[in-house]
Amino acid sequence: MFKNLRSFWKGRHFLDEVYSEFREMLEGAERMFEVVCRVLLENADEANLGQKIHAADKQINTLQKQMRRRIIEHLALQPTVDVSVCLILMSVVKDGERLGDYCKNLYEVVELLNEPLDRKEYSEYFGELDKEILSLFRITRDAVFNADEDKARKAWDVENRTAKHCDHLVERIAKASLLTNRAVCYVLIARHFKRIVAHLTNIATSTILPLSDIDYFIERGLGESITNV
Repeated sequence: MFKNLRSFWKGRHFLDEVYSEFREMLEGAERMFEVVCRVLLENADEANLGQKIHAADKQINTLQKQMRRRIIEHLALQPTVDVSVCLILMSVVKDGERLGDYCKNLYEVVELLNEPLDRKEYSEYFGELDKEILSLFRITRDAVFNADEDKARKAWDVENRTAKHCDHLVERIAKASLLTNRAVCYVLIARHFKRIVAHLTNIATSTILPLSDIDYFIERGLGESITNV
């Protein structure tokens, strides 16, 4: 239903605006994730990072409100037109807003650390998971804005792999001889990574799932609600 949304949007001023705002939302979340990971994992210097992250999250929240208002107004004026598309948009817009929240939560780990992370030690647990998630942001944009079904299915594969990785990490960390502060922060990173991947995948797979199945990964044994990850 959603895979031809770009062509469906042509000539509909309301949906063009939502389309543009949704792209801005995803790109904003991606920038948040990238800069937080750079500071968190590479100890990069970023002036006023906290202010920037909170401002970016606030902008994403504002975009969500604007898109929801446009969708509601559209349905109020044309209650029998575009209902399924509007319901899908409502769902993925919420996922986009959650991306901002979890990127902000990831930044909060920076504030919790007693000392900068050791990249070598981090890599022993996480490998290059942060880079894979950054790639998933781009895969998700291609799936949605280019109506690319292959990219949507690739997102499923990434979600399956990273979710298992993150769950395994929590078990490893619980049994490791790490300082308490470091162990807690690693667990938080793993959980935030998993949730970011889940919401990106829900957005990407909206291009190939029927409306009734959005929020659930039903193929490859992924029958789990996104609200439970």
